[in-house]
Amino acid sequence: MTARATGKAAALSARERLLASADELFYNEGVHSVGIDRVIEHAGVAKASLYRLFGSKEELIAAYLGARHERTLAELRATAESFPDPRDGMLAVFDVQARRLRRRGYRGCAFARASAERSAGGQVQRATRAYRTAIHGLFEDLALQAGVRDPGLLAAQLHTLYHGADVVVGSGTMRTRLIDATRAAAQTLIAVA
Repeated sequence: MTARATGKAAALSARERLLASADELFYNEGVHSVGIDRVIEHAGVAKASLYRLFGSKEELIAAYLGARHERTLAELRATAESFPDPRDGMLAVFDVQARRLRRRGYRGCAFARASAERSAGGQVQRATRAYRTAIHGLFEDLALQAGVRDPGLLAAQLHTLYHGADVVVGSGTMRTRLIDATRAAAQTLIAVA
């Protein structure tokens, strides 16, 4: 660790360092292939700190997914709410997603990846359900605000498109084309709703 990195790490609490390390390692390598010892070493904290703060690896995984959930939803809501027309806000959600999908190092949806790993625990499944429910809720809120004929149907369609893009684009070789197709499909669904 460089002196600058050491100083930055010292400024973060043990909880923040553990979550940052979990976020990096679990996302890049998988929640079950990364052991607790690697997370602790990467975070520069004592093993006792991890167990005092989280209780178990499964709780740390749930906290990692929960933090991703909060960050993602906060960004999506803030972006959507910055548009006076909720239809534009719905489409902006896909613009935010497109930027994420284009990032170097994008490896797919963290929730889908964690859920797909063998022996994904109940905490992972609950965190994944909560995230997906929140994305659906965001689209439903925006559809209600837009006054569309069937807000539930539009929300379900956009929700499916959003999560489908996370999975397909994450593993696809036609990344740009799929991202553009996702946005175009969202725009069509919103226009005809």
